[in-house]
Amino acid sequence: MSTQQALALPSPAPSNTVIINARCSLRIEADQRVIVVAGLPVHHYRAEDAVAEAYAMVFLVESGFAQQTDVARAFERSVRTIRRYQESYAHGGMAALGREEGWRRGRRRISGKRLRSIEMLKSQGMSNRAIAQRLGVTEKAIRKLVGPSKPVESAQLALLAMTTAAEKLRATGVPSDTRVGEEKDRATQSAEEKTEDRDPLLVPEAANDDEPVPLSLDHDASDRTLDRQLAYLGLLDDAAPLFREGASVPGVGVLLALPCLVESGLFRITRKLYGDIGPAFYGLRTTLLTLLLMALLRIKRPEHLKERDPATFGRLLGLDRAPEVKTLRRRLTRLAAQHGAAQLGAELARVRVDQRGHLMGFLYVDGHVRAYHGQRPISTNAYVARRHLAMPASTDYWINDSSGDPLLVITGEVDAALTKAMPRLLCEVREVVGKRRVTIVFDRGGFSPKLFAAMIKSGFDVLTYRKGRCRRINERRFVRCRAVLDGCSVDYLLHDEPVRFLKGKLRLRQVTRLCDSGHQTTVITSRWDLRDVEVAYRMFERWRQENFFKYMREEFLLDALVDYQIEPEDPTHTIPNPERRALDKEIHAARANLARLEREFGAAAANNAEQRRPTMRGFKIAHGRLGKQLRSARARLSRLFDQRRKLPKRVEVRDLNERTVVKLATERKHLTDIIKMVAYQAESDLLALLRPHYARVDQEGRTLLHELFANAGDIGVSDSELNITLAPLSSPHRTLAAQALCEILDKTATTFPGSRLQIRFAMRPPQRIGLAFPGSPTERSTASEGARIR
Repeated sequence: MSTQQALALPSPAPSNTVIINARCSLRIEADQRVIVVAGLPVHHYRAEDAVAEAYAMVFLVESGFAQQTDVARAFERSVRTIRRYQESYAHGGMAALGREEGWRRGRRRISGKRLRSIEMLKSQGMSNRAIAQRLGVTEKAIRKLVGPSKPVESAQLALLAMTTAAEKLRATGVPSDTRVGEEKDRATQSAEEKTEDRDPLLVPEAANDDEPVPLSLDHDASDRTLDRQLAYLGLLDDAAPLFREGASVPGVGVLLALPCLVESGLFRITRKLYGDIGPAFYGLRTTLLTLLLMALLRIKRPEHLKERDPATFGRLLGLDRAPEVKTLRRRLTRLAAQHGAAQLGAELARVRVDQRGHLMGFLYVDGHVRAYHGQRPISTNAYVARRHLAMPASTDYWINDSSGDPLLVITGEVDAALTKAMPRLLCEVREVVGKRRVTIVFDRGGFSPKLFAAMIKSGFDVLTYRKGRCRRINERRFVRCRAVLDGCSVDYLLHDEPVRFLKGKLRLRQVTRLCDSGHQTTVITSRWDLRDVEVAYRMFERWRQENFFKYMREEFLLDALVDYQIEPEDPTHTIPNPERRALDKEIHAARANLARLEREFGAAAANNAEQRRPTMRGFKIAHGRLGKQLRSARARLSRLFDQRRKLPKRVEVRDLNERTVVKLATERKHLTDIIKMVAYQAESDLLALLRPHYARVDQEGRTLLHELFANAGDIGVSDSELNITLAPLSSPHRTLAAQALCEILDKTATTFPGSRLQIRFAMRPPQRIGLAFPGSPTERSTASEGARIR
């Protein structure tokens, strides 16, 4: 038998050969490189020859021997680099493939902020030597930038020409909200520039804490080409609002919330915390204002901006068009990168406490669980009450004042119950409210006598439901209590008595309410100075917070996932042991099986005929199979208990599977929650102003505001005022209430953020309609006279 001959397979490529594709390869020998195509060398060059290597890449792609992706992978370049080599070779040949030494053409050698400082000093008459000494550079560097005596015509150094053009615009009388007045307005930059890029002697500080007014060279509000060019060159941090007159502009009614938004301090605080977010046409102020107006207009996601006309929405911002979805997301990402959401929320809460200190006596604390339906294996799980199951979720803790309005939102820890999260929450509350004594109202999820003792020692009062079983009180001992609290009439059947916890060391007050169904609701508090009816009322008002969560979920899409980013979990953080949780389920099932067998065994013993089986031994022999199953079930339950006893209750995250050591990113979500909270607070403030002028404000107040925000109106612009005239609403009584609200807001003399225009609000009078004929009596009389003349 003849032996099988070896197949003529190609020899494997040596280790110094880089495979480009099936027919092309790159041979490497010391500092020599050879391109081989179908076994034939076609190009040879040295490793130091960058031009020859670039030509080799172009040659392979242009000749059709390899694709761009194959060449990029073999030469360890990007596809974009290969494409750039092709374009350079097509325009200039081999010479264009060589890179010139020195600074890349078109790259700015100095930052835009330093350029502005140099030009300011030059416009003040300082010499090049004095500017060089001030900035710590050589005189030659300054001379290259600004020249010996004549100004540089470069676009990057055109700030002086910009101010001159702005003065000319002012002289022509073109309506603009960015008039350049004093010298300090021309030199205004971002309020919080980084110290290394700003000389305090060069940038004059504002006399007060007002927002700086940016400069604009555009005189046409519908065409912001110059400002966009300035932003492209790095000379503009935020576009100035520039309005143009118009009639029936959709959604202009949302500007009614601007006085409340400005009063909240959001623009001022974010300017101090974040400074600017880089040279951009849509800067920090514009981004925040866009997000706030989106929340008030119920544009619940950035993606929903695609359904809106950008030019129409931009008119509300004083721009030619609103930012696009990707632009808005990039700004949010840049803000989140600074990790200032927690400090921003605390500063806003302090301002809120100063404005509404009388409502801070009772603070409601509760956790809001946001269920997660994505594919990420996150390590956070929580019980979702509205779904009655535990599922992947994250928890945020909200603190509301006594009127139900949000004060502070805090991102909770992974799997942290309210009893464990409460100490951290109390520290945040103490930093916000100061030394005043506050009563913390929370659900029975935070019931813990040890926690109560610690809270009272820290200067807080406690008000919560009692958890667990307690002695039922005789119905004859309840007393009917009536009162009027916060304008509401309440009527309860209450019983008041002292109780003790922690072996008698902690003495608290227990107020029990008897419901009409006979159910008794027990409330625990440390407030001995309040009437029992007020204790019950404050506890039951906790449902305002639940209503707030429902409203925020439906109207502001509070549970929406802002981004899909994940963060590495703290490896030392502990979570409930998943193995122990699985054993708990098995024990629960084993107990149920054992209870079933015991019931069957007991039923068989009860139905045993003593005449047939008078002894227990005979009964066991007759029911041997059932007895064997019972003994096996007990043994299995005992083994499960032993296994669970050996497992720790909590384990560190690093001890689990690697795929579970992640969590959802929280910074962007925290930031958007704060913006939605400020929008809700603005609605509440407008509702308080509307209350004396609208009888059904408790039932229809917020729906009236929704209609008012979406209402169209006219925009009028003068040298110092922005006039907003809204169209009448659906009914006369709503129009009268809106008119009263406009009069109140008009007295605040609020300035539009980023400008010096004072906003004036007014309502267009409704058209009078007769009972028999449409139109006003004047119109009807004019029409009848015209008919008689004809």
